[in-house]
Amino acid sequence: RPSPPAEGGRAMITLSLVYLLAGLVFAAFAVLSATDRANAKRFGNALFWGLVAVSFLFGDRLGDVGNGVLVLGLALIAGFGLLGRGQPATTSPDERRVLSERFGGRLFVPALTLPLVVALGVLVFKPMQIGGQPLFDPKQATLISLALAAVISVLTALILLRQPPLAPLQEGRRLMDTVGWAALLPQMLAALGAVFALAGVGELIGQLVTAWIPLDTRFVAVAVYCLGMAAFTMIMGNAFAAFPVLTAGIGLPILINRFGGDPAVVCAIGMLSGFCGTLMTPLAANFNLVPPALLELPDRYSVIKAQIPTALPVLIANVVLMYVLAFR
Repeated sequence: RPSPPAEGGRAMITLSLVYLLAGLVFAAFAVLSATDRANAKRFGNALFWGLVAVSFLFGDRLGDVGNGVLVLGLALIAGFGLLGRGQPATTSPDERRVLSERFGGRLFVPALTLPLVVALGVLVFKPMQIGGQPLFDPKQATLISLALAAVISVLTALILLRQPPLAPLQEGRRLMDTVGWAALLPQMLAALGAVFALAGVGELIGQLVTAWIPLDTRFVAVAVYCLGMAAFTMIMGNAFAAFPVLTAGIGLPILINRFGGDPAVVCAIGMLSGFCGTLMTPLAANFNLVPPALLELPDRYSVIKAQIPTALPVLIANVVLMYVLAFR
């Protein structure tokens, strides 16, 4: 939803512009999907991406009930298998090989433009003011800079590589059709975590944990929080969904209030512990199941199996780091 006015005056560019840009992109995906006769389920794709576009463009006007109905519509379309893979007009592998030889190192220019523009936006545009008004909303400067960088990178690619104007939208649609409904999992699961937090699930978990596990010592509390973040992330499929629940139940009342932990350190390492859980769960489908599908690997769980030996040592290291760094 649109961000509130920035401190010290209303920002000229807010998160509303990012929502508008995302909504227009998904609306374009919907229109292109509807005209793709090679996809037998083109109208399902068009409706799905159209609803996503509506959520970005008009979500703040639909209200809670309207947004809930919209989410149910997305779930029904995906659940009943109404999504298919589009066949946008694109180059063949041989043509791409010829183009790569032709452009050489210039192919990396659009990709390198992205981080450069983001850094420029955060370091230069964020503190900039025009007429006493901030140019960017300071609280959302990174996201705004990322959206601006994406637009500039696409324009750079179009000019430098001399591609048709619709090429970015067609390739974007092809990628989104390949990933499918899993592309929305981070957004949906983060919203679910917020709902759980508002419903008091975090406090309930905190009561259950304290009833069964003695948290009188700092190390035990740290271990329970970090391991709990990883475990709950594996259940929820996303660390953003687990974070408000576990932090409300254990991180804030016990680690921060009782033991005096540094909120920044506790929250940062807590999120990283949740990411360790992301590496080990098939519920994080967009991270762990989509890549094997795109690469046509015989074992759909091969990515998870490869990541577990990294996730477990990092999780143990997080427990040690939080215990050492958060309570100075």
